[in-house]
Amino acid sequence: MNLTVIIPAYNEEATVSAVLKKVLANRLTKEIIVVNDGSSDGTRHRIQDTGNRKVKIINKKRNEGKGAAIRDALKIATGNIFIIQDADLEYDPREYSKLIKPILENKADVVYGSRFMGSDAHRVLYFWHMLGNKFLTLLTNIATNLNLTDMETCYKVFTKQVSLKLNIKENRFGFEPEFTIKVAQMGFRIYEVGIGYSGRSYIEGKKINWRDGIWAIWCILKYSLYVWNRR
Repeated sequence: MNLTVIIPAYNEEATVSAVLKKVLANRLTKEIIVVNDGSSDGTRHRIQDTGNRKVKIINKKRNEGKGAAIRDALKIATGNIFIIQDADLEYDPREYSKLIKPILENKADVVYGSRFMGSDAHRVLYFWHMLGNKFLTLLTNIATNLNLTDMETCYKVFTKQVSLKLNIKENRFGFEPEFTIKVAQMGFRIYEVGIGYSGRSYIEGKKINWRDGIWAIWCILKYSLYVWNRR
């Protein structure tokens, strides 16, 4: 089992070093690919300071978005299991073992870390944000006939076989519904596990906003039509 952790990072100077330390401290991690997505702050210098041979760095000249960062990272990844890790401190790398367990037991090809199931600690934050996440998850479930609780979660774990068939097109946060609809359409086995969540406020650097939600709805419609046209 070779676990590759993909970390898209855009203007995360305040947190990316701490995230890298946590990921490196996890004994399961064999390779880390950090994509500096055209940051205008000190993110690039923070990444360079790691000096660890497990860490591969992609420095992009301009910001292209999370989907593009993941697509670029997958081109050079050598693992056979992949996990997406945000460069903030909202998600805890100590949860990797339970996230990959369904894959190691040959029960799943894809695992979602759900913020809305389980009993782990969650920071209390935005009601409308939570409602928006649940609405987008509902639309995706209608499109795919799945029963996910958290389509928008950062923690998506998947195998090499899944990565070879993905062909991700979305550059930004549209990656989340595109990924979900495509893995469902291809018949991969999908599991969810409950995770903790330490969400941050917009003052603390949260970036996703209502415009990303509107685009996610468009992506759900677009990729759903793609699926229906192939039936």
